[in-house]
Amino acid sequence: MKKRSISYLNIELLFLLFLVSCTGTGKKSISIFETTDVHGVILPYDFTEKEKLNVSMASSFTYIKQIRKEKDATLLLDNGDNLQGQPEVYYYNYIDTVQPHFVAEVMNYMVYDACTVGNHDVEAGHGVYDRLVKEDNFPLLAANAVNIKTGKPYFKPYQIIEKERIKIAVFGLVTPAIPNWLPPQLYSGIEFKDMVETAKQWMPVILNEKPDLVVGLFHSGWDRTEGKLQNNNLSENGTAAVAYNVPGFDIIFCGHDHKVADEKFVNSAGDTVLILNGGSRSEKLAEADITFTSGKIKGKRLMKISGKIINVADFKPDPEFITRFSPQYKIIDEYVNRIIGSSSATITSRDAYFGPSAFVDMVHSIQLEITGADISFAAPLSFDVQINKGPITVGDMFKLYRFENMLYTMSLSGDEVQKYLEYSYSEWLNTMKGPADLLLKLRIGKDGKPTITNDKAWFKNQSYNFDSAAGINYTVDVSKPEGARIEIKGFSDGRPFDKNKMYKVAVNSYRGNGGGGHFTEGAGITKDELRKRLISSTDRDLRYYILKSIEAKKTINPIPLNNWKIIPEKWVKTAMSSEYALLFGRNK
Repeated sequence: MKKRSISYLNIELLFLLFLVSCTGTGKKSISIFETTDVHGVILPYDFTEKEKLNVSMASSFTYIKQIRKEKDATLLLDNGDNLQGQPEVYYYNYIDTVQPHFVAEVMNYMVYDACTVGNHDVEAGHGVYDRLVKEDNFPLLAANAVNIKTGKPYFKPYQIIEKERIKIAVFGLVTPAIPNWLPPQLYSGIEFKDMVETAKQWMPVILNEKPDLVVGLFHSGWDRTEGKLQNNNLSENGTAAVAYNVPGFDIIFCGHDHKVADEKFVNSAGDTVLILNGGSRSEKLAEADITFTSGKIKGKRLMKISGKIINVADFKPDPEFITRFSPQYKIIDEYVNRIIGSSSATITSRDAYFGPSAFVDMVHSIQLEITGADISFAAPLSFDVQINKGPITVGDMFKLYRFENMLYTMSLSGDEVQKYLEYSYSEWLNTMKGPADLLLKLRIGKDGKPTITNDKAWFKNQSYNFDSAAGINYTVDVSKPEGARIEIKGFSDGRPFDKNKMYKVAVNSYRGNGGGGHFTEGAGITKDELRKRLISSTDRDLRYYILKSIEAKKTINPIPLNNWKIIPEKWVKTAMSSEYALLFGRNK
């Protein structure tokens, strides 16, 4: 009798254990990590500036490995923009296309579960991202990047991941504003759909999978003020619109805008969604911590969700990571240190904010040389960089030209050229009433004075939108109101300038596709009309042609073209002495 009671007791215990395993009840602790907008900061070394970094994917991995030992399960996700920013990715994008791609090798080594495609990944072109689809051991996601022929997503729309009997759905979206920045050949056969409409289409499909957790992985920025708006027809940063208008998400990881976010958001159904954004360039790591407990509500397991942002600089690089990728480090280091020519002078982007500069004018000269255009538009793509006198290396080209833009030749009227320049200078110059006024548009505090962060002032707008022109001579009168400052004297070769004539203009593809608003808001050219103004495009990025030009010349003598100036000159001289120090420090 006694033995029989024990037997029944054992059977009951076994049955209860069986029920627990089948129903998935019981406490489980899961962490989900997001890296985003890494922009090639994989190793703890800046191959452009040739200096050590205290952040990298190697340091992120140190923390991830630590938490993997502590939790029942972890997921590692990435939100795109990995294929641009550092020579280490450029090299494997375009130079060595035979060996496995460095990004794929690193992310496979770290054991990523999914990655959403970013706009700078699309910028690399079909040959690169199609290759990564094959080399990655995890799916690339983007439900709203649609194959024009089939009407189906070009990449996977979502991925179901099961860990510790927990079913997690990860749904990917990319900013649909890509056509505003990139030439069509880079995404041929793909169209980018509205984020809200795409999410509404796929949410019922995802919920039909009966996931315990629904995660959004959006390469699109977060602005809660847009939350109650239906997405603004291919809006660049539509994460809030999706979060509010499409119930079903428990967590949304976002990116693209390089900002950090960790907050709770209430959607249109009254449900709370955790919003996380891990910033950029391996400086931060976003982490969602989820504790699942017994029981269900509305068919979903009970859970507690919290978020946090990890400072990657607090962790040292993982030694095994560094050892594993030391061969790639050596290859890339040799590549960036290859000497391509020599410069007779030191050039810096700092001069470009106060007048003509040898730094930007080198780009102007090469753009005019390649295209044979009448006029060149270009900006300092890096806020504060310098190329020293003496040997020029491949790495210096990443300082001079930061992005992988094509070079366009476009058609503009003289009147549109003037409006373009009016718009550009309104981005960075104030209207002055006297020499005591600020010349540059800096971030201003409540006290009306420039905001000082880390002992420096900062521009209100992005310096890569500060286009100047070459090929024409002109003045910018900051005593006059915006829109009435530019006086074009004529062409630098002596030809008269006619507002009614059409001219060939050299400009990078980002600008030529409407980036920055110079053509659309400034010159008043519609997006549809803008495409018709394109005469030709290079088949390689502009940095490649600048590099080849320097290799051919062997020695360059960079000097300012001095074809434009800001007036009144006395006011500018006074303002420059103080504002240069505000931007770059008094001891520099």
